[in-house]
Amino acid sequence: MSTSMMHSAPHESAPKWVKALPEVRGSYHYQFAMADLCWFRVGGPADVVYLPADKEDLAHFLAHLPADIPLHILGAGSNTLIRDGGVRGVVLRLGAAFGAIEQISDRQLKAGAAALDVRLSRAAADASLSGLEFYRGIPGAIGGAIAMNAGAYGGETADRLRKVEGVTRHGEVVELTAAELDLSYRHNGYDDFIVYTAAHYEAVPGDETLIRAAMQEISDKRATTQPIKSRTGGSTFKNPAGTSADGPKSWQLIDAAGCRGARIGDAQVSELHCNFLINHGAASAADIENLGDMVRQKVQQTSGVYLQWEIKRIGEVVHG
Repeated sequence: MSTSMMHSAPHESAPKWVKALPEVRGSYHYQFAMADLCWFRVGGPADVVYLPADKEDLAHFLAHLPADIPLHILGAGSNTLIRDGGVRGVVLRLGAAFGAIEQISDRQLKAGAAALDVRLSRAAADASLSGLEFYRGIPGAIGGAIAMNAGAYGGETADRLRKVEGVTRHGEVVELTAAELDLSYRHNGYDDFIVYTAAHYEAVPGDETLIRAAMQEISDKRATTQPIKSRTGGSTFKNPAGTSADGPKSWQLIDAAGCRGARIGDAQVSELHCNFLINHGAASAADIENLGDMVRQKVQQTSGVYLQWEIKRIGEVVHG
């Protein structure tokens, strides 16, 4: 968590339910500006952001959190759009206590859910393990990668994930195999609530020089084909054919619909890669979401395909 996220006390106007929050060793942050946690840099405040001290603190929190208090999980904020009205309830965010990466056998790595994907790819390279190079091209954290079966550049999370650790809504610490998650293209089919805390991957021994060369190729390609220096949420829409290998890609449909470079205020469809939306600085969350919906409408009109959001949108819409 950034140093700006200092511990805060609830304001007198805070919702009455904050008094029912369980005592924790971690920290609560009231009326926190969610734009600071979202790569688009937009969004209203959250009622409460909770940063657990460790897995035991998280389990205690979940076990004692009243069931009627809304709970949202936020990862690195790379593929998330926080709406302008902010987020009601508690936003749970895992911090540095969940960021460790360790090699646990000659082929296996364990990564905390808050560890960035790129850090796992580098750790694998350090251990001369191949199969996780694709994470070099995904801007997010391991928890989010599990939640959506993130993938890019010919690989996806399901390829190497073996099991996950997590905590249920009742505070039970559990382990699940990758098969139990029912992973498919950009989808996790596990229906029960769970906060992922760590993931176990199995990779393949390889040549470190070749592994690093493959990662550099991914990095170079991403730098030349994606607006990585802009305020963006990454890939906006899922590819429509069920897998990224079948049929036209979303960007091709968007381009064919004439949406490359389209704008609403300071929100724009990237001219470099038109499956990316950009905030040029003064866009609201509504501008970005409305632009995305306009793109979907035009793509449906021109191709008959109704694009599905890949970016997660949470929070309240401001009306009027």
